[in-house]
Amino acid sequence: MPDTSSPTATRGQTRSEEYFDYAIIGSGFAGLGMAIELKKKGRDNFVILERADDVGGTWRDNSYPGAACDVASHLYSFSFEPNCDWSRVYPSQPELKRYLRGVAEKWGLLAHIRFGHDLQAAHYCERSQRWRLSSSGGSFNVGMLISGSGGLSEPRLPDIAGVEKFAGKHFHSANWDHSYDLRGKRVAVIGSGASAVQFVPEIADLPCQLDVYQRTPNWIIPRHDRLYSAIEKVAFHRIPGLRLALRGKIYCQNEMRVLGMVLHPSLMQLYKRTALRHLRRQVKNPALRQRLIPQYPVGCKRVLISNDWYPALTKANVSLLSDGIAEIREHSIVDAHGIEREVDCVIFGTGFYATENPIARRIHGRGGQTLAQAWRDGEEAYLGTTVHGFPNLMLIVGPNVTLGHSSMVYMIETQVQAISRLLDECEQRHAAEVEVRQPVQAGFNHALQQRLSGSIWSTGCDSWYKHRSGKITQLWPDFTFRFRAMHRQFNAGDYHFAAATDAHIASSVAPRVSRPSAESREWNVSDV
Repeated sequence: MPDTSSPTATRGQTRSEEYFDYAIIGSGFAGLGMAIELKKKGRDNFVILERADDVGGTWRDNSYPGAACDVASHLYSFSFEPNCDWSRVYPSQPELKRYLRGVAEKWGLLAHIRFGHDLQAAHYCERSQRWRLSSSGGSFNVGMLISGSGGLSEPRLPDIAGVEKFAGKHFHSANWDHSYDLRGKRVAVIGSGASAVQFVPEIADLPCQLDVYQRTPNWIIPRHDRLYSAIEKVAFHRIPGLRLALRGKIYCQNEMRVLGMVLHPSLMQLYKRTALRHLRRQVKNPALRQRLIPQYPVGCKRVLISNDWYPALTKANVSLLSDGIAEIREHSIVDAHGIEREVDCVIFGTGFYATENPIARRIHGRGGQTLAQAWRDGEEAYLGTTVHGFPNLMLIVGPNVTLGHSSMVYMIETQVQAISRLLDECEQRHAAEVEVRQPVQAGFNHALQQRLSGSIWSTGCDSWYKHRSGKITQLWPDFTFRFRAMHRQFNAGDYHFAAATDAHIASSVAPRVSRPSAESREWNVSDV
């Protein structure tokens, strides 16, 4: 990166702008992990823009009752910041939030964070080779823009007629109103996915009437959760190899699921048998049980883990409604058969903008094109991190990085290290601009989609893994260690580097490297 005192570097800066080498969007696992890596490398001239008033990302926002992670705690944490005091096998939302806050404090990141700064627009200036950012709290001029905003950060409301007319209390599960007392109320929950499966059992005893509107049932397997004993915690502290061994065991067990999801989908029958046995044990009513059996292969949508979802649905005050919603009125919900049910409160457990994330409309690359425009046929990036047409932009948890089987923290650490290597290369070349080459991105994604076409996720079910075009844009279709290996096989020829004085040179000019040029590189399905 250019020196901050360079006249070339400050070109285009206004007095109202703050100047940094790097800007990070978000302060969840991705944002904090990237900031720590920058500090490790002595790159201290960075700012973190956070729209909320505290760190934590997903684990700050999703504070609904029962919120917890479905990946074991000793794997769902930074490898370089182990926690020997996790209270239980699967960490709860409050515990994860405390963990992230502690990491931010330990590494001195709070001084770099601008809370209450929601990114409103980001424009790449081709003349200065820098990004100009507008936020709700100020303007910034930065050399590199790193998005750690996450793929599941923008709550999504359902497309139901009259949803905006409801006059009672209503909120999304990601914006839970803890001040509202549900006791004695008539409550409707729209959605029966991952969030609802956690919060419905927690609130089921409070309302006098709880209607759960299910569009599609989920495959659910038992949640093998328990508290860690004091002896176990002491052992984790005093026997370093024990915690590492447990982390390795959890990792390997999770990776085995890839065999059924991608390589041999027939193996998912083992999960199906487990899920059906779990359902039969907990739901004795044949009619209710039938409505809870999915009509798609196990793994096509996210497999959920819960011990109390099914029992909650059998409570006398709880009704599972699966006929669809025709309309929402001021104080009621009308189903597809015209049956109207009065409600006082509607809770939307309808997920997030996994694809077509609104932030993509705010990021403008070469020629003013937005990420949303570049992704109109479905999101794509090179290794989920860089996008052609958007120089000096790095994505953490970008397209096709999400997992259906293991810890996203592992993927985040992989991308953080990859970005760090790319920044090292920029410094060695004295480059002010770096951009992935279009043939590299196109070839990689062609092979990626071929790989996905044979996976369990392409068997016909409708899931948040897919763009509206039908293209699977969320999931990584392989082992996570393969993702890490591909990032470590860094090839400078995959990118175009430009010094501050030659920004006008077209990106088709090959960099001075001995490895094969990007244009000659071919991707095969086996590469992905």
